[in-house]
Amino acid sequence: MNHKAFEGSYQGEKAVWLQYGPYEAAVLPEIGGNLIAFRETENGYRFLREPAETEMDEFKSNPGVHGIPVLFPPNRYEDGKFPWNGQTYRFPVNEEATGNHLHGFLHTIPWTVEEFGTTPSESYVTVSVKIDKNHVVYAMLPHVFTFKLRYTLSDAGLSQHVFIRNEGDSAMPCLLAFHTALNAPFAEGSASENCKVKITVGERWALNDRMLPTGKYQTLTADEERLKSEGVSPYFAAMDNHYTAAPQNGRNRMELTDTKLGKTLVYDAGTSYKQWMIWNNGANGRFFCPEPQINLVNAPNMDLPADEIGLFGLAPGEIWEETSRFLSEIAAFRPSPFFGSSPWNVPVTKKKRREAFFSFA
Repeated sequence: MNHKAFEGSYQGEKAVWLQYGPYEAAVLPEIGGNLIAFRETENGYRFLREPAETEMDEFKSNPGVHGIPVLFPPNRYEDGKFPWNGQTYRFPVNEEATGNHLHGFLHTIPWTVEEFGTTPSESYVTVSVKIDKNHVVYAMLPHVFTFKLRYTLSDAGLSQHVFIRNEGDSAMPCLLAFHTALNAPFAEGSASENCKVKITVGERWALNDRMLPTGKYQTLTADEERLKSEGVSPYFAAMDNHYTAAPQNGRNRMELTDTKLGKTLVYDAGTSYKQWMIWNNGANGRFFCPEPQINLVNAPNMDLPADEIGLFGLAPGEIWEETSRFLSEIAAFRPSPFFGSSPWNVPVTKKKRREAFFSFA
């Protein structure tokens, strides 16, 4: 059996590779701990958007739109600042068009490889970043904390365990998202016209001309109604849209189906993610980003109930955990149990189902 964990390279960058059965994955510890590749090798499926060799310089200068970047704090903050416990935190304004700070800093800094190896049932790697008073991040986010990611590859697929612990002496904001970049289509020889997506979105937040929430909702279009029911093309319109999460049957998830192949990729994001961002780079027909997010964009600057917008902190010593997962399924067709009695059916194998788990915990 192909069952390995080893240090190697990815497009010339230091990587830890995991291999198990038909799956392989790669993590780039020195570029934000990014899970840059998750593949089903026997079918040639590449589920995550990966940079080509000629795109590596661009990727390193903007590592937020490939793989699964960690956004901490995520998305936009008005004028690059927000209040917290009587202080004002200030971040660089790195989106000139809006005058906002965008996407935090953990996806751009080096992480440390704590361990990697194999057991009889899995291949694994743990990467981490520790922010202390000497770290460059501390000047912007003055808290001591540790953030760990553990990736595990097995015959059940790929899992990710996320661990955040406040190791300082004051409460810290816990503002997090994943800028998950999915290929659509994910198989060579398929086309965007074969792709349908469903996501457990609820209301759509109205945004102002600086891409910040106004605090009000706007009416969903007919395609957005299909997005949360029978499914629609991920490129039905140019999207940089912000939605509440509305779990169905207890699950907060995305399903991407290639109707030509009869293959569905399920992203089960966990119900602690109260918001979704969906971005498709101008309906480009190649990739889109369903981004599970704890908090509303610009949440600390909003005058809305904290529980409603996912705004909370970690007390000294406190840990935040959540669980998400990916599942890949191969066809014979049946109605999806996760989106009610939808008339659109999703594929599921008659044979043993392959499941690729990400645990954001």
